[in-house]
Formats: sequence, structure tokens, C-alpha cells
Amino acid sequence: MDYKNITVAGSGVLGYQIAFQTAFHGFHVTVYDITDEALEKAKSKFSVLSEAYKKDLNATQQQIDKTAQNLSYISDLAEAVKDADLLIEAVPENPAIKTDFYKKLAEVAPEKTVFATNSSTLLPSQFVEATGRPSKFLALHFANTIWIHNTAEIMGHASTDPKIFNDVVAFAKAIGMLALPLHKEQPGYILNSLLVPLLSAATRLLVTEVADPQTIDKTWMKATGAPAGPFAILDVVGITTAYNIDKIAAEKTQDELKIKTVKYLKENYIDKNKLGISTGEGFYKYPNPAYKDPDFLT
Repeated sequence: MDYKNITVAGSGVLGYQIAFQTAFHGFHVTVYDITDEALEKAKSKFSVLSEAYKKDLNATQQQIDKTAQNLSYISDLAEAVKDADLLIEAVPENPAIKTDFYKKLAEVAPEKTVFATNSSTLLPSQFVEATGRPSKFLALHFANTIWIHNTAEIMGHASTDPKIFNDVVAFAKAIGMLALPLHKEQPGYILNSLLVPLLSAATRLLVTEVADPQTIDKTWMKATGAPAGPFAILDVVGITTAYNIDKIAAEKTQDELKIKTVKYLKENYIDKNKLGISTGEGFYKYPNPAYKDPDFLT
């Protein structure tokens, strides 16, 4: 793996984290977005991430300064990818937007450039045709707050070149990730394939009045040794996300329990702006949620 120049397309929440983490580990990173305004916003997140890296990783000011030097910002796609060994796509999670992006990218990217999508819900095979380079295309999926939850799920499709796959695994390790290779396409990868059923099961227990959120979380935490239960996790993920997933499922299946769940979440949480950590309250109140109390499990 001799990647040196990395382009990150999309400077939103995760895109900017990926760019910063990659630059922090010594790669030259070009951040691409469609407007200069979006790039200015990304630059303003620099100081927030710098402080987080100092606090959580004990990063020195010298490391932060070097990271800044490794980052550049360009709103012209052809210019942004002209030297790219690897392009990581983190544009909005919308199939039409991604397809359009890959078609434009295919016209201007050098032949050497490997394309990786950070999509968490869409499969690489959905975009193979638009990329124009099936063998050099795969998924590289990060979790939020990637400097702490440093997982990188690498997932190819039927035509991904095994050498390219192994190179991206090596790259993930080189930027401080725990590389997690998948041997075949799987919606939701490993993490969400495990997490979504857990969160759904917990919500079902609540909505059917089997137990309250704290009791359900206590059960999970005590019995498995986990640091947080499903409702604490939902507060982090955001209750809106769970609500939207359930709403789509309810409309599609007309399942009575799903419909009941959507109604429950809407009336008790969404309408009351209790959306999780982001609003200071969800199933718990922040910044000091009950599940972090030393006596929670006594």
C-alpha cells in the first residue's frame, strides 16, 4: 500500500473527521466539497477537533500544527482528485446524489485512484456502474467520533480486486483504525447488523410495557458487562434516527407493533424535543445521565 495523497469528498460530520484523522497520521489530505462556504464551515471545526485530540489522545500542539499543514481545501472536483491515490466519499446518504457524484468523479479522476464509499446503509454494488472502475471500488465505513470509536469496516463487492481490498485494510490500520474486513456484502455491515436488532428489541420491550428504559439498560449492563444499555446507545445515535427507521418499516409492512412504536416515540420524545444527547434529554438527562451513576447497578 503506497497511498500518499487522500481526497475526502464531503466535509460534513463524518467527512471532516475522516479527513482530520487521516491528516493526523501523516497523509496529505484534500477536502472536497461543492461550495467554498461548506469548506469554510469544515475549517471552523478544526479547532473543536484539535481540542478533542489533545484531550482524548494527548496530542501535542506540534502534532496538531502538522495535521493542519497536511490539510488542503478545494471546491473543484477535478483539481481535488488530480493526485489522489484514494478517494473516500462521504456525500449525503442519498442514492441519487451518490450516483451523480460517482459519474462526475469517473470523468475526472486519474486511473490510479481507488474509490471508497463511507455509506452506512447503501451497498457498493449499487454504485459500481457509475464509478466506471468496478475493481477499484469498495466500502470503507467509519463510526462517529472516529478518533475514539476507531473502527473501519472494509467491504468489497463481487468485482473488487483483492489487492485493492488488502491495500485499503492496510490504509485503515495506517490511520489508527481497527480494520474489520468483511468477506461479502452485508447491509448494515457488522456493527449495525448487531446493533439495530438490539435497539429494536429494547424498544419493543418498552412499547409493550414489559419494563422501563432504566430497567432494560440495567439488565443489559449487568448481565453482559457492557458500559451502556440500548437506551443509552439510542440517546447517542439520536432518537430521531430510530424513529425514522421505524417509520419507514411501519409504512412498508403495516406491522401493528411498528406503528405503535412510531406513535410512542413521536408523542413521548420527538414532539417534546427529547431527542437524546443533542438536546440534553432523551431516555436520560445530560450531561450526567443516571446510567453513569456509580450506584446505577446496585
